[in-house]
Amino acid sequence: QVQLVESGGGLVQAGGSLRLSCAASGRTFSSSAMGWFRQAPGKEREFVAAISWSGGGTSYTDSVKGRFTISRDNAKNTMYLQMNSLKPEDTAVYYCAIDATIASIKGDSISRRWGQGTQVTVSS
Repeated sequence: QVQLVESGGGLVQAGGSLRLSCAASGRTFSSSAMGWFRQAPGKEREFVAAISWSGGGTSYTDSVKGRFTISRDNAKNTMYLQMNSLKPEDTAVYYCAIDATIASIKGDSISRRWGQGTQVTVSS
């Protein structure tokens, strides 16, 4: 069973930047896609970004394109989300996810695993 631990969340003013990290452990990481979701109070969990095992394939939701960059360092078993030009509407709990492919990350899959989440708050 893979374990995922997010870190790097916090409070930042609009226009600022944060970098989230997701550390993974377990066999699954050796050949799995990873991604980020977020959930604001009263709203459904929303896909943010995903990356293939090799890093050669990425996917972003339209609202973060040009502002967020997903990456991974397999030697460290860690995925990152660099968030720039943050807006108040980016405020949410951000969750790390892992599954076989980007399509599995984005879709409804019983094999998808989740981290515990990290809070990101962007003030006006």
